[in-house]
Amino acid sequence: MSTNHTVIALVTGANRGLGYATAQRLGEQGVTVLAGARTPEKARAAAEELRAAGIWADPVTLDVTSRQSVDRAARHVGEVYGRLDVLVNNAGVLPEAFAPEATRPLDLGLFESAFQTNVFGAVAVIQAFLPLLERSDAGQIVNVSSTMGSLAEQLNPASPYFGMVLPAYQSSKAALNGLTVSLSKALAGTSVKVNSVCPGWVQTDLGGPDNRATAPTTAAEAAEVVAALALRGADGPTGTFVDREGAVAW
Repeated sequence: MSTNHTVIALVTGANRGLGYATAQRLGEQGVTVLAGARTPEKARAAAEELRAAGIWADPVTLDVTSRQSVDRAARHVGEVYGRLDVLVNNAGVLPEAFAPEATRPLDLGLFESAFQTNVFGAVAVIQAFLPLLERSDAGQIVNVSSTMGSLAEQLNPASPYFGMVLPAYQSSKAALNGLTVSLSKALAGTSVKVNSVCPGWVQTDLGGPDNRATAPTTAAEAAEVVAALALRGADGPTGTFVDREGAVAW
């Protein structure tokens, strides 16, 4: 594929659900999309499907839980493209949705799983790709988070999220939001912006086997807010947490 498109964006977990929809939405706006997925087969399949829809897409094998995989992916992108303009940290897990036998209210294994992907995976990817983002005139890091990670919402009895008790997932997303804040400060004065986004309750496999039937938001609708934040450019915000309605309380 040609590498002459203005914006180059990497989406992790781009082979299905929100990740694929985000890659598609970015591609529809003329972005060169790097479709990240855990295996070569899944990455190729996603890229081929995007290409069939007329989108400039290339596969990138990237397992966020493997430092070697992440580093190989960064070297590949650097060698082929020389820079990265947008990084969408989409890959994530909600382990409580698939663990009815888990110890309640706390299960260390669920915390390890959630943090390994949702936090440590995001940190590994950012660390590996930051040098490429710094070569961009308007580098964007978008961390796909959740309002369920908002401490304010968890403590607000009037919030629809107040009754949701998913300790591993919520704690991991709160930690991801903390990363957004601290990293936006660390990169202040550079060309790189860092923001968190909640796409809503989305019809994907993330929330368990019944989620597609119960979630109110389609992946395509959710991708709109993610892609819009990713393409805000040099004049866009940094250190913010937003959803479809606007700012979310930390």
